[in-house]
Amino acid sequence: MADKSDRVKYLIAKENECLKEKLDAASKIMKNCHFCERRCGANRKEGERGWCGVLEPKISSEFLHFGEESELIPSHTIFFTGCTFACRYCQNLDISQYPKRGIYIEPEILVKLIVKRKQEGARNVNWVGGDPAPDIPYILGVLNRCNVNTPQVWNSNMYLTEESLNILEGVMDIYLTDFKYGNDSCAERLSGVGNYREIITRNHKIISDRNNKIIIRHLVLPEHLECCTFPVLRWISKNLNPENVKVNVMGQYHPEWKARDYGEINRRLTRDELERAMRFADGLGLELC
Repeated sequence: MADKSDRVKYLIAKENECLKEKLDAASKIMKNCHFCERRCGANRKEGERGWCGVLEPKISSEFLHFGEESELIPSHTIFFTGCTFACRYCQNLDISQYPKRGIYIEPEILVKLIVKRKQEGARNVNWVGGDPAPDIPYILGVLNRCNVNTPQVWNSNMYLTEESLNILEGVMDIYLTDFKYGNDSCAERLSGVGNYREIITRNHKIISDRNNKIIIRHLVLPEHLECCTFPVLRWISKNLNPENVKVNVMGQYHPEWKARDYGEINRRLTRDELERAMRFADGLGLELC
């Protein structure tokens, strides 16, 4: 048997019977859903759909992904349908806004796929959407049946409740997060979420203080350097442990879905905007990826 230090977190949690406890806690939340900070309270056990519309987990696709950060690829990426955000410029609209699409995969079958992808070279299992928060019970159920020593990646917008973060702690090895906005106004206008800054900064601080490995993605939006990009990067540099945090300043924005209704984001990023964002991040001493 591998030394405990060589084994991924969920396997250690299984050995300590913590994973079963977490699964029980997640199952209870299903009766009054508050995996995300919308806290809609839907009784999903009784077939009630909440804000995100997710009932049973639906998977849009699973495959070896070579388009993630270099240290993660090839990544066994599992895409759930449904999301806790409604980003006006969403580039995964067919996944995020249609929670009834996709297929339900029995946990035992997904375990077999995880084994298969590991044999094909997967370096991790990457749980994503949409957003995977509504599917936490299913994910834990899969891992409770799995014995593959593969790191688990939580790929999320991080609009999670503290209860959800506590359930994920000791299960996920890497947090691949989004930090989109530097203020609540832009978050409400462009993603339809309230109290964004307090929730996202709180959650990043929690996982950083717990010494988790974090890769933070920030998608630079046109004309949002002063209000979003600079404040986000500045906050990261001042508040998170540089020993466990990397930042991916992303310049691939292109207008999708309803972006045409929001004048300043109805275009691609200019080279100057991206260069300014990169220089700012570099000047703060952030480790970039």
